[in-house]
Amino acid sequence: MQAQKKLPQTDAIFARLSEENSRADAVEDTLRLSLDAKASVKIGLLSRGGRAWARVEAADHDFKADAKLTPFGILLPRYGELSLYFAQSALTSDFIVDVLGMWWQGVRGRFPKVRALLINQDNGPENSSRRTQYVKRLVAFAKEYEVEVRLACYPPYHSKYNPIERCWGALEQHWDGAVLDSIPTALRFARTMTWKGKHPLVELISKSYSKGVRLSKEEMAELEKQIDRLPGLDKWFVTFSPPPSSLG
Repeated sequence: MQAQKKLPQTDAIFARLSEENSRADAVEDTLRLSLDAKASVKIGLLSRGGRAWARVEAADHDFKADAKLTPFGILLPRYGELSLYFAQSALTSDFIVDVLGMWWQGVRGRFPKVRALLINQDNGPENSSRRTQYVKRLVAFAKEYEVEVRLACYPPYHSKYNPIERCWGALEQHWDGAVLDSIPTALRFARTMTWKGKHPLVELISKSYSKGVRLSKEEMAELEKQIDRLPGLDKWFVTFSPPPSSLG
């Protein structure tokens, strides 16, 4: 078995993650969430392996799928609440922050004391703390919603420790060998799964997103002045604060 790769800073990153997560879960003014996407799912009369209770004829050859859906999840570890957003388009920085905004608008009324969101995530291509469009959108998010956003990222090869990752196994086990012959079928299966005894919120995102949106070095330099990076672990722990004026 291939040994798991380890960065020199891995122990320090996990120590800080444990500290940040424990602190967030212990106070009312911070809400911790875990987010990530899983591999795209092919939609159509395609055999997926596994077992299914219903008998449905499926193609056993590699025919072209009718569509693809990419599941993206937001989990509240403290409450065991899961929200699933299925993308028909590419998962981009804009998609991620749009979904984050949609999710926050839907739940923030339940958390009137929350002034900060602590986000557990990996440092993937579209949500890296160095991704210029992601940084731009999170700066704008913090300003629009008057909430501090803190990234607490898992290092490469260790994203399996991100709490949301456990939900993907539950989803796969739930639909197992079922034939996902249409988008409504896939969404129905997702809505009937449970996590911690609760059904998830499930939404289909049909908006189309363009890949490859980037800022210039000059634009990014200006944005860096508006964020705070943890010295020594600056890629993994980043804070986006709303302007002081927006806090009244």
